[in-house]
Amino acid sequence: MYDFVVVGVVAPGARFARRAAEEGYDVLALEKGEIGDPLACSGHVSTDIWEFTGDGAREELFQNEIYGARFHVGGPDSDDYPFYKGDVASNVIDRVGLDRHLAALAREAGADVREEHTVTGVTEHRDRVEIVASGPDGTVEFEAKMLAGCDGPRSRVRDELALPTPEEFLHGVLAFSEEEDHEDFVDVHLTPPTFFAWRIPRGDAGVEYGLAAPPGVQVTKHFEELIDGYEIDVSHRCSGAIPVGSPDRVTTRRAFLIGDAAAQTKP
Repeated sequence: MYDFVVVGVVAPGARFARRAAEEGYDVLALEKGEIGDPLACSGHVSTDIWEFTGDGAREELFQNEIYGARFHVGGPDSDDYPFYKGDVASNVIDRVGLDRHLAALAREAGADVREEHTVTGVTEHRDRVEIVASGPDGTVEFEAKMLAGCDGPRSRVRDELALPTPEEFLHGVLAFSEEEDHEDFVDVHLTPPTFFAWRIPRGDAGVEYGLAAPPGVQVTKHFEELIDGYEIDVSHRCSGAIPVGSPDRVTTRRAFLIGDAAAQTKP
């Protein structure tokens, strides 16, 4: 019987697993694949990220400093409206590296972190939660006093416990180009319907391009227009859902949701 089983070991799950283990609780954390893969989130973060990491993290993960943004109401050739700060506004980091760094901290704190474990069933009882997962050696079962669902926007834990879903899911797309860019601003394009597109310089690591829009919008078409406007070639494309609109309830008697599973997106 574990005190906590954590489902999903990207940033929210890894952070919770670490905190709970540091407090002396017996923690099992399950990730369905390899931690950090596939990438499903931008690496543009607030500067307080370093308050949640361990020694040497900035030297390992840091890519660029951002002081402001240029807003566009059209494509890359349109007029831009710059907003700058005198101090650093945000950082650009290795996002895959962050997930793996936080998972390592959870392990160091005593959490049992297991990759390649896909949760297939959750049954809540008055005094415990039963979790069924598919692992490298077949089906395994676990019991916990509490369950933390940190398994992203399409949360299996949320569905298994019949918790309400977020109000809507945006379709997000990311891709990267290899040219170096050490500029200190991001570009924000207000062209996609109801949301936006972005360009983030990542120093020696290249440039990130992204876009999100609601269902029914031709996201791929808008994204192609964005990168065509910048006249660049991109690689390493990935996509995912962005939950918007917090559901009315994110807890049951013995389970709770954290992060994208609870639509806690840039809260």
